[in-house]
Amino acid sequence: MTELVPIPSPGIPLFYGDPGNPVVIVLHDWYGRLPGLDSFAEALASRGLRVAVPDLYQGVCTTDAATAESLMTSLDLSTALAEVDDAIAQAQDTGDERVAIVGFSMGGWLGLLHAQGGSVDAVVAYYASLSEAEHGVIPCPVLFQWAEVDEWENGDGPEEFIARLKDHGTPVTEHRYIGTEHGFANASIPSKINAQAAALAFARTAVFLEKHLVG
Repeated sequence: MTELVPIPSPGIPLFYGDPGNPVVIVLHDWYGRLPGLDSFAEALASRGLRVAVPDLYQGVCTTDAATAESLMTSLDLSTALAEVDDAIAQAQDTGDERVAIVGFSMGGWLGLLHAQGGSVDAVVAYYASLSEAEHGVIPCPVLFQWAEVDEWENGDGPEEFIARLKDHGTPVTEHRYIGTEHGFANASIPSKINAQAAALAFARTAVFLEKHLVG
């Protein structure tokens, strides 16, 4: 594996915002915890939220797609979900029990899987879905942020998953951003970022989280 870059505070969550505020767990995409997530987390924290950003790759990240794919393939699902639980527990240690997950791509997939356990109040998934084998009930509101152009493994797109959620009564909100592709909100990948779409998606994410955590 090549193109690995060490990150600060390896293996532990980074925290932003005041303890005691409603909690948001931000889960990175397959590239790892790149620096672009700092400004995203800080902006959420400025809205009165306590934000935790776990490191799911134990101290490394990359900007190389092939290396990112290898990192994601080697991810242990049970360990990753346990790390999400640990970040929630640490962030909630000082008070507020309300919690949401915001995940990008791989992180969105993890967030959707975690939400099936019923322990979060809202989920935001950027360009992420679940395969048919992973479909389950999510008992909280979900916001999907879609790219206009995306590729789904084995052609397993999100349409059936969205239909299943709605059939079970999950409140679903969807936004699709014209002229974007998968990864449009990753500020650390210049070939992917669409600054205008990312800003609008953030604004919608913040309003959604405030509605379900603060209001």
